[in-house]
Amino acid sequence: MSIQVSNITKLYGAQKALDNVSFNAEKGQIVGFLGPNGAGKSTMMKIITCYISPDQGSVKVCGFDTFENSLDVRRKIGYLPENNPLYLEMYIKEYLDFICGIYKIKNKKNRVAEMIERTGLGLEQAKKIGALSKGYRQRVGLAQAMIHDPEVLILDEPTSGLDPNQLVDIRQLIKELGREKTVMLSTHIMQEVEAMCDKVIIINKGKIVADDKVDSLNQYRVGNAAIVVEFDKTPNTAELKKLPGVTKLEELGNNKYRISSKGNADVRSELFKYAVDKQLTVLTLNKEEASIEDVFRQLTKGK
Repeated sequence: MSIQVSNITKLYGAQKALDNVSFNAEKGQIVGFLGPNGAGKSTMMKIITCYISPDQGSVKVCGFDTFENSLDVRRKIGYLPENNPLYLEMYIKEYLDFICGIYKIKNKKNRVAEMIERTGLGLEQAKKIGALSKGYRQRVGLAQAMIHDPEVLILDEPTSGLDPNQLVDIRQLIKELGREKTVMLSTHIMQEVEAMCDKVIIINKGKIVADDKVDSLNQYRVGNAAIVVEFDKTPNTAELKKLPGVTKLEELGNNKYRISSKGNADVRSELFKYAVDKQLTVLTLNKEEASIEDVFRQLTKGK
């Protein structure tokens, strides 16, 4: 495991920012770390990156303990914090050269040029950082996080301030990095998670409420499951409502219906039996899966 978080608790006075948090992240995996404001995301990221210490528990990064081997951990991690701290009076190349010096990187000139190309800073490279837009400052922050070729990337709101065209480029870059590194990112944009992440961890009020692969999140859905079915001709809706497990029937027009069922009950087999019995043809049948946004809202709203 590239990141092993075990029973982390962090207190700010009497408030528990993190409450017995545990999870893992593997190499070659992009992990979306989600939660409402104040849920504990940034605190957890600061603990992983050795900026603050937990009150209980332990974190290991590439086998190194963040408390006992903090310098080794810092060498393994690239970090882009939410409030991207940059030297605004420095030019882009000057700043990245400075970061190379901190990490004692050889062939600094080549490495700086490579990072400028990979993060799409070429057209802006002659400018001071203070003259850049927020989106381009994010690119500079991402370049400094990547410049020492870390095994683990911790990205706090990495796409903040990017326009739609920039989003596509940075998304692709993060996906490429995720093939060879461990990438952990936080974001409030659910489409970003669906587009980039292999796994999702949702935290709420300092506790993990979901930890699973993106395509397995439907199991956390609260409430009724639903399917949308289309017949070749109009069925008897009163009979459809009486099928086992059916709780609600909505007419969508053109012989199409949304059928809700108890919990996660699957009524598709009953529908097919009914269609055969009534000599109806099922033209389309789709099970509605909960989106990441649906699951997020259900797990964090009002708790």
